Amino acid sequence: MSAVELVVVGDSFVEGRGDTRNGRYHGWVPRLATQLGVRSSRIRNLGAYQATTDRVVTDQLPAAAACGARLAGVVVGVNDLVSDYDEDRFARNIGTVLNALSDSGSLVFTASYPDIPARLPVPESFRDLLRDRFDAANEILAQSVSESGAHLLDIAADPGWQRDEMWSPDGLHPSPCGHQEFASGVRELIAMHTATTIAA
Repeated sequence: MSAVELVVVGDSFVEGRGDTRNGRYHGWVPRLATQLGVRSSRIRNLGAYQATTDRVVTDQLPAAAACGARLAGVVVGVNDLVSDYDEDRFARNIGTVLNALSDSGSLVFTASYPDIPARLPVPESFRDLLRDRFDAANEILAQSVSESGAHLLDIAADPGWQRDEMWSPDGLHPSPCGHQEFASGVRELIAMHTATTIAA
């Protein structure tokens, strides 16, 4: 059995921004591990601030795929969507990450992109552009999920994620409540697709 039971790649959503504990970022990854009964020594959180899909492919994916973890999470893409966005590159990178982790034998989960543009202090014309990008990204993600066999937590379709209490004041990162809700959603998603208990 791999020493790592849960590996997660991605950006600051994975890093845990918006949820601090004892002066450090906490977030949904350790919250999920607690719910699953996985010891902290068996978690590998590779999430990094401002990570794009390019950075995940080059800097995080090799280590994540080598873990051989039973569970692998992927939450990345918002930094692509709000900055240097190229749809073809985005689609290629998302497909690469989901396929590689699925091929490594992990049960792979990811999440859709909620209406973050609604919360950003940007001109309305740019907000409309961002929403078009987020909609397109969700279509790409759904296709990649289908092709790779990964599992999708569709928070974009969940009205609960429109509540203010789910988000930090910056509008980009979940609040502690949001991180807890995300962890619970992932736990339920995993339970739907596995009948095997993870060894703690």
